Amino acid sequence: MSEFTFLFRGRDYFASPEQRQKHTEKWVAWFKALGDKGHIKDMGRPLEAAGKVVRGDKGNVQDGPYAEAKDLIGGYTLIEAANLDEAVELSKGCPIFDVGGAVEVRPVQALNVQYQELKA
Repeated sequence: MSEFTFLFRGRDYFASPEQRQKHTEKWVAWFKALGDKGHIKDMGRPLEAAGKVVRGDKGNVQDGPYAEAKDLIGGYTLIEAANLDEAVELSKGCPIFDVGGAVEVRPVQALNVQYQELKA
């Protein structure tokens, strides 16, 4: 099994609290199904829209991130899957598609031994 990150792009906006509740229930059911099959490595968390961007060798700080709402990363989840194709298939059940969002599926690169020793 390999690790993959689901990056959730786009924001969900609802006209009523009832719509938000129904959508939240879909997320809970999807995460439960992934977890029951052993695919969830880390549930991740939603991300705030506000933040800062640090760039360049001088560490210039700018307000941000500046992107269209549909391109903002709203959260992430770390999963395990046999390969990229399986990870993509698992992402297809994500409720974010109901509100025009997207899931970016990215393999997590294996760390070299030296980096792993730094963590110890």
